Amino acid sequence: MRKLLLPSLIIVAALLLLIRIFYLQVINDSFKLKSDNNAIKIKYDYPERGYIFDRYGKLLVSNQASYDIMVIPRELKKIDTLEFCQLLNITKEDYIKKIAKAKVYSPRLPSVFLSQLNKSEFAAFQEKIRKFPGFYFQKRSLRDYEVDFGANVFGSITQVNERLIAKNPYYNSGDLIGRQGVEESYEEILRGIKGVKYFQKDKYNREIGSYKDGKYDTIAVQGEDINLTLDAELQKYGEQLMINKRGGIVAIEPKTGEILALVTAPSYDPSILVGRQRSKNYTLLYYDSIAKPLYDRSLLAEYPPGSPFKILTGLIGLQEGVVDEQTTFMCHHGFSYARGRFMKCHGFGPHKLNNGIYASCNTYFANVYMRTINKYAKPSYAVDVWSNHVKSFGLGDFMGYDLPTGKRGNVPDSKTYKKIYPNGGWRSTTIISNSIGQGEVLMTPIQLANMMATVANEGYYYTPHIIKKIKGTAIDPKFKVKHQTTIDKKYFKPMIQGLFDVYNMGTASSLRVEGIDIAGKTGTAENFAKIGGKRVQLKDHSIFVAFAPKDNPKIAIAILVENGGFGATIAGPIASLMIERYLRKKITRIDLETRVLNISLRDQYAKLGGMTEASAIETTPKDSIGKKNVVNTFTPIDSTKQN
Repeated sequence: MRKLLLPSLIIVAALLLLIRIFYLQVINDSFKLKSDNNAIKIKYDYPERGYIFDRYGKLLVSNQASYDIMVIPRELKKIDTLEFCQLLNITKEDYIKKIAKAKVYSPRLPSVFLSQLNKSEFAAFQEKIRKFPGFYFQKRSLRDYEVDFGANVFGSITQVNERLIAKNPYYNSGDLIGRQGVEESYEEILRGIKGVKYFQKDKYNREIGSYKDGKYDTIAVQGEDINLTLDAELQKYGEQLMINKRGGIVAIEPKTGEILALVTAPSYDPSILVGRQRSKNYTLLYYDSIAKPLYDRSLLAEYPPGSPFKILTGLIGLQEGVVDEQTTFMCHHGFSYARGRFMKCHGFGPHKLNNGIYASCNTYFANVYMRTINKYAKPSYAVDVWSNHVKSFGLGDFMGYDLPTGKRGNVPDSKTYKKIYPNGGWRSTTIISNSIGQGEVLMTPIQLANMMATVANEGYYYTPHIIKKIKGTAIDPKFKVKHQTTIDKKYFKPMIQGLFDVYNMGTASSLRVEGIDIAGKTGTAENFAKIGGKRVQLKDHSIFVAFAPKDNPKIAIAILVENGGFGATIAGPIASLMIERYLRKKITRIDLETRVLNISLRDQYAKLGGMTEASAIETTPKDSIGKKNVVNTFTPIDSTKQN
């Protein structure tokens, strides 16, 4: 048997090899198409990308005709480079570089020589294309933006890089792909499926007909249309209010988790990243390291939440049973929580939960936090209990929304403090800054908005998402899953009443909108930056969170304005305006609107390095309401009531 084993293995292996060769060469000849076969020419038919609409069916993004000039280096013959360059408005140096790059990719395969020509740019070249053998054109569609806002939401279209080509066989050199925003998140749905046609060539490199009678040809399939959860008018209004400011606005529908507005400032007109000027404009935006217009602050910027975090401090205290609605703490313009340690506060007198919230009393919430941590014998165990409560609101981790960028934020736990204090010795007084959102806690604007949506829902939330409908396809079922917090529903009622009283008699009393019951909370966050190699404290960030109406919430919102100062100075008015605009589709607080539009923080931002040449393309929308009723007046608000 041993003598027969080796010959048998050789025979079997040979038979298997012969069978495989027969299959590839006789039965299945598709591999011929994947090789660099000189006798076959491949042409792609690119479909239109799917259209993008807002929640009400308003068209936001469509398509426009575009043309790519393709080149096959091996087929180039006696090109009049001077005439060629004049027709396409490029230099001879550009021509040489592009041809060299094409040769590196493949001398025999087509690659993009010049992309995204519009009709007028292409017309002159089309008439004389026969004079330039080796060149041909490929029709495509580029994005056509019907609006001049929402750039961070939409994302953009760009050419694939070599790394992606190697990773994904669908894409070829010169293909377009969505980057950032919904263009990236829903790329496979929006792009459709490109068609392919194979042509046979003779020995003179002339097309002589379809390869295999079109056996392998495929038809292009248009991309699917999508509806976003976005309210286009609300998004536009938010971006208008944020002109000459930096920060983010996030508005969410509490009962569904649908994102109504997602504003980052500064922003830009999305159309500037379309066509031949795309590279130039993108470079300007990319290298603006001061304003960072490509940095979506609503999703990526992590800030100390400040006073809005007192909402969670209070709810956790109620849940843990360390306080109730009647528990009272005396405030003497601050709280002496340890020897030589004093937390300042603008409040005075006795504070319970209700007036602790609407007066934003640091003393009250510092005491609540200390009682929460001191409830347990070990601070490490206590802080983990507290941390788990906070995390149940979707904080301290990626939220799982359907946009490609995001940050975790930070919710500290025992592991955090073991690293900071490896020798131990820390206790409630050591980490008391967490009580007022000034410790190790960090949140993004979308996390802040989701926190308020959770409070509005009295203890649950749905994962925030930007997709509302996909033609022919169901949205991800995870967006229908209800997430329950660890806080009992009964504790939200008194907290919501306190937030409502913020507008009635508290720090936002000047921001009321007649006929709309708004619950909200002002806040500030300390702001430090390195200037000249030194750590310098700059003007605080202005923060405001709110939802409305109080008893049947339809919108929850978070606003953060960098260097804006007190919460009620800029962020608060923006919140009231956005809420009224969404619920009523009009504005009655014209005084607030005028005030916000006239506030420019450019002088504050200039301290960080000034404005760059990119600032000229960073202001959007063009048809800003800021063009009306903008004056040089600003009435300051009593700062003693702000926090």
